[in-house]
This record gives sequence, structure tokens and C-alpha cells, in this order.
Amino acid sequence: MKNILIADGYYVVRMGTSIILETKLGYPCTIDFAETYPEAKEKVCQKVYDLLIIDIDIPQSIFKAMVKELKKKQKHLRILIFSGYDENVGIQYIEEGASGYLNKGATEEEIIASVKSILEEGYYYTVDMMKKLVTHSTDIHSVERLSKREFQIFKLLAEGNGNIEISNSLNLKMSTISTYKKKIFEKLKVKNVVDLVRIYDDMH
Repeated sequence: MKNILIADGYYVVRMGTSIILETKLGYPCTIDFAETYPEAKEKVCQKVYDLLIIDIDIPQSIFKAMVKELKKKQKHLRILIFSGYDENVGIQYIEEGASGYLNKGATEEEIIASVKSILEEGYYYTVDMMKKLVTHSTDIHSVERLSKREFQIFKLLAEGNGNIEISNSLNLKMSTISTYKKKIFEKLKVKNVVDLVRIYDDMH
């Protein structure tokens, strides 16, 4: 018997998902519901679940912090993020410890496939997500190759500072900042500040 908790602010989503699981999953299961994040957290404290399906935007959500907080309550809890955001957002939750991500536009077959995969294998990633996870991991690893000064300038650039502001802030010549900027771009394999911002945001 599998214990599943569906946590979503919308009644239609909770009921629709539960009907699909009860009729198509192929496992005997008990399904509980939560309408808010505090309610989901309370249920996780009271009962052991094989799977939690939760929406990022559930009422009173604390977003990415939910994953670690819930897993502190139940160490081996498998969490499927079920939301309307694109996969780039889902990747951030997976890196926090979620077992998988599924868009709310998924078909009935995709819902069943994701739940079965998590229950049987412990995770669910689409091919595109696996590629993005590898790329994201490479980005973070690349940042580690920056020197302390390069990282300092990388951070200032990503926060929206121009060469003049950085020059004044660090008391360095403009030409020195330009040289550092070129080295940072080369090490991170980026062509513009927009890409730097993406890498910086992915770190947080």
C-alpha cells in the first residue's frame, strides 16, 4: 500500500490528480490532501508518505525552502513538484532535494509515468531536464575556477554594476576591470552579462 499526499490549493487539481492515480496507477494506495503548505507540513509530521505531490504556489508556500523543511520532517520523503512553471524552475527544486518535476500541462500518461518512476526508481527527470541539470552543474563548477578577485567582480557584474562602479568600489583601474571581465567571460564560457546573471541566479 502506497501512501500519497497531494498538496495543492485548487480542489479540481487535487481531485483530478487523485482520480487519475486511483484508476490508472496500478498500485493500491491511500491518498490524502492538503490545501495549504502548513497543512501539508502537519500531515508529513503525522504520517509516513511514499510520495508528496506539491505545487510551488500552494497557499502560504515558502517556495524552494519547502523541500528541505519537509525532508527534515521526513528524511526519505519523495517529493514531486507539480506546477505550471517551466522546467528551469523545476531544476532549482530538484537541486534542493525534490525527486522530480512535472508541469501541470502534463498528460494523464505523463502523470502516471512520473509517479511510477519516483515510486520505483526514486526520481523522475525528462530527457530535457537531465541535459539542463548537467549544464547547470557545469555552470556552478565553472564558477569555482574563478579567483577570489574574479569572483568578487563576477558578483558585482551580476548584481548590475558597470565597469565604472566596480572600478570605484574596488579602487582598481578601468583597464584592470576590463581585463578581469574578459578572463571571467572566458572561464565561464559566456558572451555577455545576461549569461553571468543567469549563472549567478542559479547559485541562489
